[in-house]
Amino acid sequence: MPVYKVLGVMSGTSLDGMDIAYCELVKEEKWTYKILSTATIPYSEKRCNILKNAYLLNGQELVALNHKYGKYIGEECRKFIKEHRLNPDMISSHGHTVFHQPQKGCTLQIGHGAHIYAETGIPVICDFRTQDVAFGGQGAPLVPIGDSLLFSEFDSCINLGGFANISAQFNNKRIAWDICAVNVVLNHYAVLSGKPFDDGGTIARGGQLHEDLFQDLGKIGFYSELPPKSLGIEWVQQHLIHLLEKYSIPMEDVLHTYVCHIGEIIAMAINKVEAKKVLVTGGGAYNDFLMEKIKAKTDADISVPDDALVQYKESLIFALLGVLKWSGEINVLSSVTGARKDHSSGIIYGR
Repeated sequence: MPVYKVLGVMSGTSLDGMDIAYCELVKEEKWTYKILSTATIPYSEKRCNILKNAYLLNGQELVALNHKYGKYIGEECRKFIKEHRLNPDMISSHGHTVFHQPQKGCTLQIGHGAHIYAETGIPVICDFRTQDVAFGGQGAPLVPIGDSLLFSEFDSCINLGGFANISAQFNNKRIAWDICAVNVVLNHYAVLSGKPFDDGGTIARGGQLHEDLFQDLGKIGFYSELPPKSLGIEWVQQHLIHLLEKYSIPMEDVLHTYVCHIGEIIAMAINKVEAKKVLVTGGGAYNDFLMEKIKAKTDADISVPDDALVQYKESLIFALLGVLKWSGEINVLSSVTGARKDHSSGIIYGR
């Protein structure tokens, strides 16, 4: 009975910090898990700005940041391991996404695995998206295989992070896609109003619906595209923020209208896959106003689990992706990403 002790490391586009989850993964008739220790390492304002603007760097600067950020991940993992007296078999790191343009055949998650290995002396699995893009896939979402293996009691799983994505068992196969931008937009406007994020959706709740903006948001072409499809921060900057800034309305009205919009778009995705039981995780699960808007548009039974799973589900699943790569098992599904075939993706350092 294989038992794996893994550090899953995740940095999301919402830029609220680096998540580390020390997980136990056991393969019997089916995979089971325990989340044993966790931490979120908040980013300093300087580091947050560096990561946020990394897509503007020239090639040499970006390569340097890739290595420097990998060293930082390794240092934080080493501190975490020492503090909690852990003995992980491996570290599985998502990295931080700078570019994601699969239509151009490119994606980049920085945080070089060689530096993580050099700092910790523990084998590292990373760079999970590149191979899928090379196979003609979207390189995202990658979490759905973990949803299938660890959370099969739900017929759909939704993560509300920087972006919302959905994974579902539909017509006897696993499908998934990015639905819309969530916290990457909400946090952007919360910061402009002097808050790091809109706690519970309080600011948005206090605003009013701007009907013209709401109608324009609903016309965004991405929503009518068929899966597989995925979103990147560049798309948000080029298309979504540009649209939102066309309207000179109070900040709370922008947030209110955008939350109403994403609540409707997410509910439409749930209804599209005919989901009855839905697991919702990610920071957006704490946005009460957003959750109300989703529930108002669907009859599905929506479950929000305990805090550890809400906050660290993606870290847990990237830990699983690392184990699957280590074992040479499939960890990316072509039915999800549109790649030419299912495959085992990732690069191993220190084996």
